[in-house]
Amino acid sequence: MKKVISTELAPKAIGPYSQGIVFGELVFLSGQIPVDPATGEIVTGEDPIVAQTHQSMTNIKNILASQDLNFDNVIKSTVFITDMNDFPKVNEVYASYFGKTYPARSCVQVAKLPKGALVEIEVIAHK
Repeated sequence: MKKVISTELAPKAIGPYSQGIVFGELVFLSGQIPVDPATGEIVTGEDPIVAQTHQSMTNIKNILASQDLNFDNVIKSTVFITDMNDFPKVNEVYASYFGKTYPARSCVQVAKLPKGALVEIEVIAHK
């Protein structure tokens, strides 16, 4: 049986989808763009791709935590970026959220993301 995940510690869905779904031992999180849940706005910073990657990962961390999970539970991720030249910076931030074991991952460049985001990250975790 599937269970819908909803937490105030991550941005509300901006379309007809859930923050995540639990199905058995698997947890599927929708892609997280770098929206600050407190303001509903895309984060900016001195280096926008770094700030936005941190916010996307923080949103994921908070959704996982709502299910008593963390990045050690992540088994697969997909990273969408609007500029492959940002790949090294995204990698550096992304890696800082994991321990010694990384999940399987795909990373693709896309033409555009919702709200003008530079990055979106989705994960699948195992309980």
